[in-house]
Formats: sequence, structure tokens, C-alpha cells
Amino acid sequence: MARPIWTGTLSFGLLNIPVKLMSGERRVDLSFRMLDSRNNAPVRYERVNAETGEEVPWKEIVKAFEYDKGSYVVLEESDIANAAPDHKESVDIDTFVDLESIGPEFFEKPYVLEPGKKAEKGYVLLREVLKRTGQAGVGRVVIRTREYLAAVVPKDDALMLLILRFAQELIDPADYKLPEGSLEKWKITTREIDMAKQLIESMSSKWNPEDYKDDFRERLTKVIEDRVKSKNVVRKATADEDNLPENAATNVIDFADLLKRSLEKKGGGGGGGGSASKAARAKKAAKKAAAKKTTAAKKRTGRKSA
Repeated sequence: MARPIWTGTLSFGLLNIPVKLMSGERRVDLSFRMLDSRNNAPVRYERVNAETGEEVPWKEIVKAFEYDKGSYVVLEESDIANAAPDHKESVDIDTFVDLESIGPEFFEKPYVLEPGKKAEKGYVLLREVLKRTGQAGVGRVVIRTREYLAAVVPKDDALMLLILRFAQELIDPADYKLPEGSLEKWKITTREIDMAKQLIESMSSKWNPEDYKDDFRERLTKVIEDRVKSKNVVRKATADEDNLPENAATNVIDFADLLKRSLEKKGGGGGGGGSASKAARAKKAAKKAAAKKTTAAKKRTGRKSA
């Protein structure tokens, strides 16, 4: 069962509704590890001092802001804590706006607000009023340590919390080279408009998100499954590697695995490989002796003819 990110309140005016902030998305990306092609061992990243080349322990790492090329100001943990917002574990609605007035470019990430115990009445009240008015509650929410702009909107039986981008995060489309002017300027005829409208109408349907799937992910998943079934896999991590912390570096080499693969590459294989090798050498020696005999016989024949 999904666990709440935090348990707090949804508040506007004097009304406070206990809620749980739940994730509203599911990550389905396929994650890949990088391996060294020479022995298929995982590649680890190390924190290295750019001047000395030495690895830096986590306890020695501090956060800094590069205010000029090569110039930094170091921030203490207390500096970051003091800048953090005070109202945590709450959604504080500042105003209500028409949902349609929020441009699609502002919406970023969805969450679901689940009502707390005995909070259903206030939850349903807000949900149904937002449905009837077509409005969204806009305010601020703290998730972990960062404060976000958010909109509370109704969706079926749920209240959704949609993270919004701040205006300064968006680029004004006017900054780009866009075609300005009327239809006449671009010589677009009434017939072309009518034909385009007809085409759109012929392709129109109801929005059904289930009709759209991540085909690339499905095809790639099939490739991975086929590889696993065909045993076309690389060695598993050793027990020592499994027990290492994520930030640790390792130079442990599975020599037994390397030796085994080296023997297989040379055709030695496993047991009995020694006998096969001796037989091959004996055969090669016999061929060489036969060749010498033939050469010697040819020389003797040549002398007699002379």
C-alpha cells in the first residue's frame, strides 16, 4: 500500500481539512546501469578533488553556489534551514481562480489528497463546490524541504494537488521567432481553412488516456525479457559488491570468472581440455614429420635424375 509523503492539513480561511499527501504518478522509466565492457562489472562514480585527484569523503563535502566562473560562496546547513519555509505539512490556499485561466504550461506534477480520519465532510464540501464553480484553489505547499506553488482541483471523487511552475520558470514564447500576422498575410484561403476543419472533425474523438501507451518502453521490455530467457546475461554482482554502500568504490575482480572465460575463449573448456590439447599437438607434429619426409624424397629423386 502506498505511504503518504506527509500527513497534514488543507486550509483556506478558517477551514482546516486533515489530509494525506499521496503520490499521483507512477515512474515507469527503465533504468540502466553502466558496465565496463571488458568484464561487465558495474561502473561506480567517485567524488574526486579536482586539484589533488583524491577521493573526498561525504563528511567533507559542503554545498556552495558558483556566483562567478570559478568563484564560490559556501553555504552552511543552518543557512539553508533558515531559508526553508515555516509552514510544513500543509496546503495553504491563498486564493481561488478559474481553472481554465491557468495555462497548460504551468502544470508540472500531480499528487492526490486523501482525507484524514473524520475529515470526509469538509473534503467532499470543497470538492463539490470546486466542481460547481469551475475554480481551483491556488496556494503553497512544502514537499520535503522545498516550497512549491500548487493548485487544488477536483477530479472525480478526489481532490488533486497539481504542482505549478512559477512564472519566472517559464520562457515567454515571444522570445522565439514565431510567424506573426493575419491569415491574409500568409495567403491562407477560406477553402484551406474549411478543409483543415473537416480533417480535424474527421479525426476527433473523446479523450481516453488508456488508448495511449508507452510503446517504446514495451518494446524495450520485450527485448530485455528475451535476453534474460536466452541466458544472454552477464555475471551477477559478488557478495562483496552487494554489501558495499552506494557511494563506495571497488576494485574487486572476479578472477575465477575471468579465468573461466579466458579458457573458453581459447577452446580449453573444462575437464578433459588437457587431453584434447595433447592430441592436437601430436597431430601437428605428425604432419610436420610427414612434410619433412616428402621434401627429403624429392631431393633424392632430383639427384638421381641428374
